[in-house]
Amino acid sequence: MQVLLLAGGLGTRLGEETSIKPKPMVEIGEQPILWHIMKYYAAFGHTDFGVLMGYKHEVIVDYFINYYAHHSHLRVDLQQNFVEVFQAHCEPWVVNLLDTGRETLTGTRIRKARELVGDDTFMLTYGDGLSDVDLNELLASHKKSGKLATLTAVQPAGRFGALEVADDGTVESFQEKPQGDGAWINGGFFVLEPEVFDFIPDGEQVMWEDAPLRNLARAGQLHAYKHRGFWHPMDMLKDKVALCSLWKQGRAPWKIWV
Repeated sequence: MQVLLLAGGLGTRLGEETSIKPKPMVEIGEQPILWHIMKYYAAFGHTDFGVLMGYKHEVIVDYFINYYAHHSHLRVDLQQNFVEVFQAHCEPWVVNLLDTGRETLTGTRIRKARELVGDDTFMLTYGDGLSDVDLNELLASHKKSGKLATLTAVQPAGRFGALEVADDGTVESFQEKPQGDGAWINGGFFVLEPEVFDFIPDGEQVMWEDAPLRNLARAGQLHAYKHRGFWHPMDMLKDKVALCSLWKQGRAPWKIWV
């Protein structure tokens, strides 16, 4: 099953790092967040990827072109100009790199992958968010719904602690950054039927999260799979710090591969 990854974002709120690389190439540990997402999908057997690139796409291209050499043991004969690989540590992935344009909006990026997807069910997610959503259960929920599109609905943690205060001012309970306010939001990790391309206007710029998803909902063709586990975007520098800390401590919930 083809997995499309939206990887064209600038990441302006992540500081100076994104002045030299696209947001999905910002590293957690020693690998970009894009790699972490792909490793997660691969752990469920999904190894055919379409990376929808934009801003500084050449950084992503260089990363994958050189991936084999950078993850193998090499013997280099400088005099004979000969390189031999004697032990490789590469992923069994097929990675299709699509330059969808620097300023292209998310919906239009997806539309440009129509030929790659063909007539099959496919997956889609953002190149800057991690989760421990069960992709097998997500796919089963999508199939059971009979809808054209399924998104993963999540409840992010609130920004502030929550108090329950009695009339006399006594704090009866305190919870540090509880799960949201009960509202569900779009957490990515979509499962889609090829008919969704008909909801993305051809020849014009459109956000996937705007008219396409709204019109799918109006048509009764948008299903939500509720995920109550881990989900964390990398929107700001503090998000990167938090994700890097989880990885360094060996507590990353998305690290399910061996």
